Amino acid sequence: MLYTQDRTEQRKFLANAWKKFLDRKPLDPLEGQLTKIIELHPEYHSLISNVESDYFPESGEVNPFLHINLHLSLREQLSINQPLGINDYYQKILSKVKDPHQVEHLMMDCIAQMIFSSQKNNTAMDHQAYIRCLKQQSE
Repeated sequence: MLYTQDRTEQRKFLANAWKKFLDRKPLDPLEGQLTKIIELHPEYHSLISNVESDYFPESGEVNPFLHINLHLSLREQLSINQPLGINDYYQKILSKVKDPHQVEHLMMDCIAQMIFSSQKNNTAMDHQAYIRCLKQQSE
């Protein structure tokens, strides 16, 4: 159910997965992946249940739902090595940074830049810019 364009439905899915986790109820594989990511972010634990909140990056706010989904997207990319070579970038950055969670954040910044640029310019996502960003992070 996570794969929907409806923001509220996506957020409810995350909130329900987190509630199931806290209640020690069985999780499906996707819920398990999401709750592992949420666990890494205690600063979001109390925010996940509020699916109606708005977050304003221009005011320095981080959208916890977007952040969690960026982690999930990156992990999916890594699991299938798409774009081709992304695992190599991950390993190169990891050899510099030494912290897998921080590596994800650096790589997620590249994804976020690609999305922001696409939305700002009303253009298709520039996957080559994404790769250039990853390359820059790995150098």
